[in-house]
Amino acid sequence: MELAPDGPMAIPLWINGHAFLTVTDSFFTVTNPATGEAIRRVPLCGASEAAEAVKAAQAAQPEWAMMGMPARRHCLANLAEALDRYTGHFAKLLVQECGFDEARATAEVGEAVAALQGASVGQTGVVGVVLDDSRPLANFAETIAPALMAGATVVVKPSPKAPSAVYALCELSSRAEWPAGVLNLMQGDAAAIAGLCAGGVDRLVYSGHAALGVQVGAIAESAGTLFEMKAA
Repeated sequence: MELAPDGPMAIPLWINGHAFLTVTDSFFTVTNPATGEAIRRVPLCGASEAAEAVKAAQAAQPEWAMMGMPARRHCLANLAEALDRYTGHFAKLLVQECGFDEARATAEVGEAVAALQGASVGQTGVVGVVLDDSRPLANFAETIAPALMAGATVVVKPSPKAPSAVYALCELSSRAEWPAGVLNLMQGDAAAIAGLCAGGVDRLVYSGHAALGVQVGAIAESAGTLFEMKAA
């Protein structure tokens, strides 16, 4: 998706099983930390986009829960298999945006595959997930897999610095024939996090370095949203 002729490609949101296009006043430029090259952009979204994403997750949650645990585990296994097939593609995204070498990026894809394959059972509901750029794909998979197994649906806000692998996994869930609305993604920064809380997620989970988690937790606390931090 190109939002302007003079900038790099912008990554859209992922809501209700498809790319969700939006035009915002400002964008974050994603750069390759190894080269400094501007490679992508993400729109910095807020309350209205968050409301759309949470609405989709809320609508999908009852049916996802009613599918039963064996069916949900089958969906997770299919997604893990698809991710494993595209290891090279996902590793390339991690190399470009996180500055990882190829071995580390490939290992992270393997960790994400393992998390999807071996998920325990967490808590259900509608979960907002906030990530930093330390282990974007693995932290995402490790955070959402137990919730999904329990029947939860998810809205994820990846780090603006490393959004592509997380977006690509949401897109891959559609190719794996997941029900629409189970996985949703919005782009942004603090305003997006506040929007998720205002939109009515049952809880907000942060996964990454603790320093940023303190800031995310403060936003959740001010909104009265249950908060959990999984520090890296």
